[in-house]
Amino acid sequence: MTVAAVIAAVFLAAAALLTAYRILAGPNTLDRVVGIDSLIAIAASGLAVWAAFSGDTDVIPAIVALALVGFLGSAAVSRFRVRDDS
Repeated sequence: MTVAAVIAAVFLAAAALLTAYRILAGPNTLDRVVGIDSLIAIAASGLAVWAAFSGDTDVIPAIVALALVGFLGSAAVSRFRVRDDS
């Protein structure tokens, strides 16, 4: 289990670095929003890996809250972006 957790942590760290680059180098707002949404999903995945590794189920509400914040943030930005385009 420890080897799997370390491999998952390394992959999640690499994904977070690539996503952070996408956020910083994004040519427009929608690219940055997608990057932030991806970073939130990576953070929730990191918490899930930690919960599986440690056996601590106290972080499950935090995972649900992160997923909800990511969804609502993306939906709000896309809604306001569509309103600005018309």
